[in-house]
Amino acid sequence: MKHFWTIACLFVLPTTLSAEDWPQWGGVQRDLIWREDGIVDKLPTDGMLPRVWSTPLGEGYAGPAVADGKVFVMDFQRDGDSQAGNERVVCLDAESGEILWTHAYPVAYSISYPHGPRATPTVDEDRVYTVGAMGHLFCLDVNSGEVLWKKDYVEDFATRLPIWGMASPPLIDGDQLIALVGGQGALLVSFNKKTGEELWRVHHDHYVGYCPPVILEFGGQRQLICWHPNAISAHKPENGDLLWQVPYKVQAGMSIATPRKLGDRLLVSSFYNGARMLKVSADSAELLWQSEGGTEITTDKLHSLMCTPIFKEEAIYGVDSYGQLRGLDPDTGERLWETLKATGEGRWWNAFIIPHHPGGDASQERFFIHNEQGELIIANLSPSGYEELSRGLLVEPTRPVKRRMTIWSHPAFAMQSVFARNDKEIVRVSLKAE
Repeated sequence: MKHFWTIACLFVLPTTLSAEDWPQWGGVQRDLIWREDGIVDKLPTDGMLPRVWSTPLGEGYAGPAVADGKVFVMDFQRDGDSQAGNERVVCLDAESGEILWTHAYPVAYSISYPHGPRATPTVDEDRVYTVGAMGHLFCLDVNSGEVLWKKDYVEDFATRLPIWGMASPPLIDGDQLIALVGGQGALLVSFNKKTGEELWRVHHDHYVGYCPPVILEFGGQRQLICWHPNAISAHKPENGDLLWQVPYKVQAGMSIATPRKLGDRLLVSSFYNGARMLKVSADSAELLWQSEGGTEITTDKLHSLMCTPIFKEEAIYGVDSYGQLRGLDPDTGERLWETLKATGEGRWWNAFIIPHHPGGDASQERFFIHNEQGELIIANLSPSGYEELSRGLLVEPTRPVKRRMTIWSHPAFAMQSVFARNDKEIVRVSLKAE
């Protein structure tokens, strides 16, 4: 059942919005920065935040994408107590939460944590691209859900699925759709985004990992960065040619968090093996520092699980493997501070950090933090520590992990609102200032 606000609500939703979309993993620029203006300074309550709407949804870890007044998300409709059922792509009206169309297809999960799709949809003009947990890639019409083309990673590329299933959202670059596939000779595959025709493929690893590919510029050269379980590599986006590669073998194939760039430096962080900082030029890369000594339990640096770190000139901010929100010195990786106030403490504890630059003004930066307890926090982060401004409950945690209830899906920030999901519903909460 949908829940709509009344006139007495704390936020009033106008009939027209000047909005920035969140059309893919990481937003418009795939950098996780929210740039809309006119956003609240403080949340209205420390209880459940009032919803614009709520719509029932099935299981899934995939975060939503928002584009042109539509919301795209994926879920899993289970057949009884089995690991079989249907994965669905669901398209909703962003104003009302009404389901406009669904596309369903059968799956039988053979992966760990078999509770739904992982990858955020990627929206480009009149098409939306989705990847299911078992490697089903679809190109769908955004208005009807019609299948325009599709691929099956396992059948078409002999992909060996990673332990926790396919999680990497595809990347649009011009006429290309670039996907982390992981098949025979096909770690990365470029498709014609309109037809699905294969354009090129590259192979550097038998293991696929989970990290979204991203295009960054170093030394005047656009570079397609791929962090896979045995190395960090850079390729020419137009043809996949290798520019450089730095070995970095990570335990359990857990290359997950998106690589972060600042100037000529590139940062990655993994759960077991910790952080690594590279200095990158147009055609080479060298190691500046890395986590050394200790384990993911005793580290003084940063061992991220799913949370992509924030890389600033003055500090690195990220959530460590046991829940500690930490600030690090970017020149050395040494810890400046840590706190559990925004998260909690436990193995694999997680929170997503989203910098907010009102109107694109980075000097006005503050941070929205969505933790796995379903809370939304507004905070300031600085080299001196964590300052909480307000928090409220966005959605109830519904997925049991390590004797606690969690949410492991990234929200979307668009239309002066936040869109978030759990295993029962997807909601929209307005963050528009009065």
